[in-house]
Amino acid sequence: MNTALGTALITGASSGIGAVYADRMARRGHDLILVARNRERLEAVAERITRETGRSVQVLTADLGRAEDLRRVERVLREKEDISVLVNNAGFGAVAPLVDSDADSMESMIALNVTALTRLTYAFAPAAASRGGGTVINIGSIVAVVPELLNGVYGASKAFVLALSQSLHHELGEKGLKVQVVLPGATATDFWEIAGHPVENLPKEWVMDADDMVDAALTGLDDGELVTIPGLPDVALWDAYQSARQTLSGNLSSSRPAERYLRTPAH
Repeated sequence: MNTALGTALITGASSGIGAVYADRMARRGHDLILVARNRERLEAVAERITRETGRSVQVLTADLGRAEDLRRVERVLREKEDISVLVNNAGFGAVAPLVDSDADSMESMIALNVTALTRLTYAFAPAAASRGGGTVINIGSIVAVVPELLNGVYGASKAFVLALSQSLHHELGEKGLKVQVVLPGATATDFWEIAGHPVENLPKEWVMDADDMVDAALTGLDDGELVTIPGLPDVALWDAYQSARQTLSGNLSSSRPAERYLRTPAH
């Protein structure tokens, strides 16, 4: 069996976007390690993919919000040198306003969307770069750049994913590590049901099929995009946003306050 492409480890792989990534990576020629909490669902995905593609698929049951489970997955990423792709897809969201949200639930969201993703990336990326290659795909959200749309902690967690991915590309891109952050809009998965706002309540023209979303994201990966927004019709809009950000970055730090602040404060 051809294993030249190496193994792809995919989190949140038992359903939705993660299961579609598992299918597509196998069809591209990767063996798989699938990570999620629900073993029965994972095994069903693994059995189908093995039957349809002939690839080797391992199942790793883990709740990435639990420290001991997270450390197990980290060890796999550090020890298995044939892993060439990490897809950080596991996460959950919320739609309730901040003032109506439960602080413990928000802390759990940060633990999964931010802490777990960071630790898994750190377990894989430096070693992959030292071997001269590897790919990290981080699943973010459009709320990374428009946090006003949904719950602010969810938006902040995805802004973290975007910033981490950009920084990782800056640090390790020239060492052979390929980094992509995907910013989907509304996607037809159980995300919305879990968040308390069924997808059926959204306008149909907003909601992309998960298969279409992943296929678009992989096209962006093949095209070498650092940031892929599957639903964005005109990439010039993102390019203008990035250009403005770069212009701003050269004007943020100075030895003196800006002129508009050089007045005597009111007492």
